[in-house]
Amino acid sequence: MNILPRDFYLQDTVTVAKNLLGKRLVRKIGRVEVSGIIIETEAYKHKEDPASHAFRNITERNKAMFGEVGHSYVYFTYGMHYCFNVVARNSKTAAGAVLIRAIMPEKGIEKMIANRKISDFKNLTNGPAKLTQALEITKEHYGVDLTKNSKLFITEGAKPNKIIKSSRIGIREATEKLWNFKSI
Repeated sequence: MNILPRDFYLQDTVTVAKNLLGKRLVRKIGRVEVSGIIIETEAYKHKEDPASHAFRNITERNKAMFGEVGHSYVYFTYGMHYCFNVVARNSKTAAGAVLIRAIMPEKGIEKMIANRKISDFKNLTNGPAKLTQALEITKEHYGVDLTKNSKLFITEGAKPNKIIKSSRIGIREATEKLWNFKSI
């Protein structure tokens, strides 16, 4: 198991979003390990990205986006869901993060099914809120160092055969930026 090093995240945020496809997201829940292959991501930058939480500068909520790369940025949205992001940006950029939108479940599927209270494998982790619910990722995981073997980390994986890029989902601004990436 090769955990991604900090240098992996010290690149342009869009590049990291593409390069995370095919990597393995691992979550340890007690004695159970759940994991899946990352199949969809979205990049969010700083000043050039009005759809980003970091666009208007640092706040208590988004401060992780301005912090050390390779850490998690977890936020609560719509008053009911968590979203899991990875802080990633090059040294010329003040803030950036990659939203992990979907994974292909691989290990600990029974635990994910129990957490989601559904049996439909197709809809188990095919959205950011579904993913965090299945993997029990909450605000408690804000700022976790993903470059260490802990309760949450990302490891190497296989490169996808093909990547599709499109506009990010659920945003109103910067829709021309094709920073949503899916592997097929």
